[in-house]
Amino acid sequence: MSYATEPTPGRRNEDHVVAGPGWAVVLDGATPRPGVDGGCSHGPGWLVRRLGGALAARLAAEDERPLPDLLAEAIASVADLHADRCDLSNGDSPSATVAMLRWDGTAERAAEWLVLADSPVLLDRADGTAQGGAVEVVRDDRIDHLPAYTHEAVRRARNSPGGFWVASTRPEAAYEALHGRARGVRRAALLSDGAARLVERFGLLDWPGLLDLLDRDGPQELIRRTRAAERERRVEGRRGKLFDDATAVFVDLRTAPGPGDGAA
Repeated sequence: MSYATEPTPGRRNEDHVVAGPGWAVVLDGATPRPGVDGGCSHGPGWLVRRLGGALAARLAAEDERPLPDLLAEAIASVADLHADRCDLSNGDSPSATVAMLRWDGTAERAAEWLVLADSPVLLDRADGTAQGGAVEVVRDDRIDHLPAYTHEAVRRARNSPGGFWVASTRPEAAYEALHGRARGVRRAALLSDGAARLVERFGLLDWPGLLDLLDRDGPQELIRRTRAAERERRVEGRRGKLFDDATAVFVDLRTAPGPGDGAA
């Protein structure tokens, strides 16, 4: 496993990554709009670091409960840290996306994944339907289908049925995440949306190409190329920031014995 994370040039990183033997988590804090009062004295950087720590403690303890249960408990525990001095009912409370992966390293090469909001997980599966396998993209795109993107429209849609869900102050958001299990995983990646821009924003790679780049040259090279594209290929009229925090984790499970590799 390897990873890299880099902030928007000149700003503090609001992405966060935690990882251990058999698991990894990428969190992407939502930058608040200027002048918006979220009812909280803490920012997204504080939230992702506390939430990352809460998740790491549970995953490192080999807690075998499903990932949504661990995330719901972690959200609740972080909310408890500031419930006495912040307005957790405020719809603009600090929030974050979540991408989680847990794998067992056995011959089945099994993995469990969770995606909440737009931080995708990529899975290169030996049992894919395409010849030689397929890259499965797990991406929660509900935020891309809102009827409007004014502040009030996004605020109403956040953590509400028919809208989109993020990790903030409501533990039930964990159960609105995309969640599943897969076997035969050879390679995997977890990305903040800032590290997915070569595919999603600039169209310079497809998902298999991005995974191959991570495999061949590593996460830092992916971020380097993303920064170059942000500087050289400014997309006029596109929603979103010119630069973004970028985090990428690459996991190689091909060293684990798989079916047909002579495993007992």
